[in-house]
Amino acid sequence: MSCLATLKEKGLKLTPQRRMIVDIIHDKGEHLTAEDIIAYVQNKMPGVNKSTIYRTLEILEQAGCVFKSESDNHFIYHHAEEGHHHHLVCRKCGKSIDCSENLFLPVEKSLAEQYGFQTNFKHIMITGLCQECKNTVL
Repeated sequence: MSCLATLKEKGLKLTPQRRMIVDIIHDKGEHLTAEDIIAYVQNKMPGVNKSTIYRTLEILEQAGCVFKSESDNHFIYHHAEEGHHHHLVCRKCGKSIDCSENLFLPVEKSLAEQYGFQTNFKHIMITGLCQECKNTVL
């Protein structure tokens, strides 16, 4: 089901601002910071308040339309239709490597077995050093 259909099904209004934010996140096909999204929206619809954009992003996350994660004190958003995946982000050069959703299955299983804890690993960003940067560290 598309994000707009999901919002409509939940009885949420499909305002022009919401439609635009959904389109931006879907069409860009990349991870965007809240600041990126604000800049795109305000470029196309001058006068749209930042708080409206942040509220819309929160609504989209709660509706399951987008995933939000945090990196370097920024919230990163990506379209939920991209599926669950994880990122290894180099803290030196900024390179991001996508990882399979299955990467954390052993951890999920272990947490469930040992603690009875059900995890919610939908979109994790792990920082460290990529292969190239690791080789340059003395």
